[in-house]
Amino acid sequence: MKSIKVLFVTTSHDKIGNTGDKTGVWLEELAAPYYVFKGVDAEITLASPKGGQVPLDPKSLAIIIATRSTKRFLKDEEAMDILSKSVVLSAIKADHFDGVFLTGGHGSLWDLADNNVLKPLLEAFLRNGKPVGAVCQGVAGLVSLEKDNGECLVKGKQITGFSNSEEESSGLTWVVPFLLETKLLSLGALYTSGANYVSHVVADGNIITGQNPASSEEVAKRIIALVQLKKNNQYKNQFLVK
Repeated sequence: MKSIKVLFVTTSHDKIGNTGDKTGVWLEELAAPYYVFKGVDAEITLASPKGGQVPLDPKSLAIIIATRSTKRFLKDEEAMDILSKSVVLSAIKADHFDGVFLTGGHGSLWDLADNNVLKPLLEAFLRNGKPVGAVCQGVAGLVSLEKDNGECLVKGKQITGFSNSEEESSGLTWVVPFLLETKLLSLGALYTSGANYVSHVVADGNIITGQNPASSEEVAKRIIALVQLKKNNQYKNQFLVK
């Protein structure tokens, strides 16, 4: 396929409330899709609210949950260089990219939700019929989006994201700023989930969401498929900000 330009958006937030514990990006949700996109020779740009070094959740680096992709990423000099030099989100323009992928990690609940820079950026992607993918807590980046008439964008749309059950299993329900599943339901999203930590991906027009880390590769593959259709003039804008 023709070369595509993909934007990754990650959190810059590295603290779990006032607990003293560290958080950041859940590495699998960056590494797995990164190599899916590299597999089609995509040009990848990594952006975050603050720019610079992107924090990784220490728990996502544990040997017991390491995957082939995470091990490869940590040994990949190019990937680690990109991670250390993320572009500040305010410098990004949607028209430079074919699609966007929002990674998760608990930090996303603090700095991707209600982000006044990310909001218009994602709305611009959608307005131009470009795919917007998000996984796990990264779906929080969608909660503030609005249609042109001011209505919440996720209302009445098929959406998934980190479930309340999964949050309970993490032991952090008492400290996170909100429960993502509860928030999406309160906004009128048609939220669905599968079993804890098993891949579950849903798409509604050009919004593609994954429930958890295991969903990351499939979300990336669906973004590529939509970009391919658009480049071949076979894709009609299905979900505009109207």
